[in-house]
Amino acid sequence: MEKLLNWVDERFPITSLYKEHLSEYYAPRNFNFWYFFGSLALLVLVIQIVSGIFLTMHYKPDAALAFASVEYIMRDVDFGWLIRYIHSTGASMFFVVVYLHMFRGLIYGSYRQPRELIWIFGVIIYLVLMGEAFMGYLLPWGQMSYWGAQVIINLFAAVPFIGNDLSEWIRGDYVIGDATLNRFFAFHVIALPIVLLGLVAAHLVALHEVGSNNPDGIEIKKLKGEDGHPLDGIPFHPYYTVKDILGVVVFMMVFTAILFFAPEMGGYFLEANNFVPADSLKTPVHIAPVWYFTPYYAILRAIPPIMGSQFPGVAAMGVAVLIFFALPWLDKSPVKSIRYRGPKFKIALALFVLAFIGLGILGVLPATPLYTLISQILSVVYFAFFLLMPWYTKNDVTKPVPERVTQ
Repeated sequence: MEKLLNWVDERFPITSLYKEHLSEYYAPRNFNFWYFFGSLALLVLVIQIVSGIFLTMHYKPDAALAFASVEYIMRDVDFGWLIRYIHSTGASMFFVVVYLHMFRGLIYGSYRQPRELIWIFGVIIYLVLMGEAFMGYLLPWGQMSYWGAQVIINLFAAVPFIGNDLSEWIRGDYVIGDATLNRFFAFHVIALPIVLLGLVAAHLVALHEVGSNNPDGIEIKKLKGEDGHPLDGIPFHPYYTVKDILGVVVFMMVFTAILFFAPEMGGYFLEANNFVPADSLKTPVHIAPVWYFTPYYAILRAIPPIMGSQFPGVAAMGVAVLIFFALPWLDKSPVKSIRYRGPKFKIALALFVLAFIGLGILGVLPATPLYTLISQILSVVYFAFFLLMPWYTKNDVTKPVPERVTQ
């Protein structure tokens, strides 16, 4: 085995990669449970790819056959129902762990120098993940899939000058049909997963280049021992690989509980209308996107049209996502971690989280004058978190940061 390993090492740096990214990659010794969600996101990505491969073996990307092929998978393929529910549950759980992963970045300042590029790669992953989820959502060819795609694609028509041509180009036809389904299938199964895997690799390489952040926001590379290793660091393997197994076990308990007992999650993971074949002549009473898109959908609906154009709402929805890119340069605080920040940041972050959750709830509900007013208020709170950040982070009262990480 040693000779075989040496033979491989001469041709491919497997041992050096193992040392660089696992056994000799030193991570802060004070990681807490918030640091589970990065590895869990990678786990769900693998689950989605593997389950997706099995689904494509029986799925038909044809407008006349797509819905029937999904029913065939659910009813006639051995354990097809399990594979389909793994994939649909995994889609929602992917966003759960990604949102928690991003929240950890917010509370501990993981987007701050020198980790700006890691954060940028992460936000791009989030955008690609949204595109992947949207295109996959059309594939079952149910009522909500069809009309949800209709609504979202029609939003591009609001873009001045090029809107109609842009939406027609996305559809591949004048209406959503077979051409749309085929191109969404190609992007969902081939193009976007390849991009996603490349971005995840870049995200991890950038992370291991500058080192992981920690709950204290202290750079452990600044204080090294005689052996050249950080005094406040421990090897990622075996310590954090073992610790991550705990997170995986707890996550899989939750995942399988949903999978076997509530795969539809009361209509939030799989809507009742998506068990009805797509009908272009029958519009559902209430059209809403899946729960992980609803905060941005609520922002879209909160902005009133100007001169009959929905573009202001579409622009606000786009800015609500893209503004995350600016976060490393908006935060002017002298400290990174929420442990040493003052009350202004903590209040602003709490209001932001409440606004995001509130917008998510309102995005599922039908638009009424009261709900629209609440959405407008919460949208202001959402954007104020970012736009006022240079002021409240610079003028906040902070605590002194210790020299070494704390347990």
